[in-house]
Amino acid sequence: MKKIGTVLVLLLCVLFFWLWMQEKSKGKDRKESKVTMESNVAVNERKITELPATEAPVTKALSDGTDAAKLLLLVNPWHKLPQNYTVDLTDLNGGHQIATLCYPALQQMMDDARAAGLHPLICSSFRTWQKQERLYENKVAALMQKGYGREMAETAAAAEVAVPGTSEHQLGLALDIVDESNQNLDESQESTKVQKWLMENSWKYGFILRYPNEKRQITGIIYEPWHYRYVGKEAAAEIYANGWCLEEYLEHKAR
Repeated sequence: MKKIGTVLVLLLCVLFFWLWMQEKSKGKDRKESKVTMESNVAVNERKITELPATEAPVTKALSDGTDAAKLLLLVNPWHKLPQNYTVDLTDLNGGHQIATLCYPALQQMMDDARAAGLHPLICSSFRTWQKQERLYENKVAALMQKGYGREMAETAAAAEVAVPGTSEHQLGLALDIVDESNQNLDESQESTKVQKWLMENSWKYGFILRYPNEKRQITGIIYEPWHYRYVGKEAAAEIYANGWCLEEYLEHKAR
């Protein structure tokens, strides 16, 4: 009996030790998860909060009043649209709208893609201020449910869903185009036939892939292999040839 008692005590000690190690491991994982979360947000925050969003550059560009100025209007986390910005829109199928300025080029690009046997699908186009605000707040709420604090959630959300006033969709010059066979807005898009064709040919119609993978620190937005922006054929050709994003192109032109 004495031996049995000793064995039971040893087994209990082993059990308690195992449970203690499991709890310690979970605590470490939670800590590392939090550090990773904060680190990822910090990468975005360094860039996004480097300069405050301001309407001044956009307002100045709009004062030009020409179509050329509108085509190259820079809207990003640091260049904000005024809330009273208006767009002349043309209706598309599926309840979508696009700036009339780029409608002919878009129609030609979509027609040529379909003629090549592809099935491009527009899943997002012009957005009102109210719609952009709703999308942004939904993303913030989703992150907060995952454990982010409000401030951290707002910063992280801004890298994926633009803060109202800083979205190109509000210009009416940007579209999210996916392959009909894969309607997921994730990096799997880049492997679809539609995206391969668009990445190679969209510039010929005046469109650019707006948020390349390697330009995140410049654009302030994650890689989006589905988001295309109309800038006109001349600018698109130069941007494509040099591997630039719009920010780099405008910086080069300003020299």
